[in-house]
Amino acid sequence: PMRRGEGIGIPKQLFRVAFVLGLGALTAACFQPVYGNQPLGAGNSVRDKLAAVDVAQIPAPNGHPESRLAVELRNDLMSEFNNGAAPGAPLYRLQVSGINSGIQTVIVDVASGRPDTQMSAVNVSFTLTEIATGKVVLNSSTFGRASFDIPGSAQRFAQQRAWLNAEDRAVSMIADNIRNRLASYFVAGT
Repeated sequence: PMRRGEGIGIPKQLFRVAFVLGLGALTAACFQPVYGNQPLGAGNSVRDKLAAVDVAQIPAPNGHPESRLAVELRNDLMSEFNNGAAPGAPLYRLQVSGINSGIQTVIVDVASGRPDTQMSAVNVSFTLTEIATGKVVLNSSTFGRASFDIPGSAQRFAQQRAWLNAEDRAVSMIADNIRNRLASYFVAGT
């Protein structure tokens, strides 16, 4: 008796491989990088649209931990959109508000009752406004989470530095999330 697959000859297998490769070649032109220079319907690329976004100052009280995060987030966003420079002729204004941060305990040492691992949580809301019309075209929120280990009770400065590094990583995630959400809006309009 013939087993399954033994009846397929070499020419049939070559035909299948050629068919898959041909189909791949035909659909290859359909895909393009989101942040590339390919023009959108209006003639601008996503990179051009992001470069035309003015990032407003993020409100936070002076001397408060959120003020450090607000400066960090604004710098990250400006770097993502326009390599750190202000846009020449902005078409959109991005306003970030409601920046909240906190710590959540993830793992607790059962012997001492002290936390071994904690998580820095940062949440923000943002709106994208078309400057010419004053119309809010996008209103959303996002978050970033980053964990950090507690090195021990005697190393409180190391613990503080680990927490600040985790907050920085969470803010970087938020900047990426906002960039991706705006890119999605510029490509799909939603």
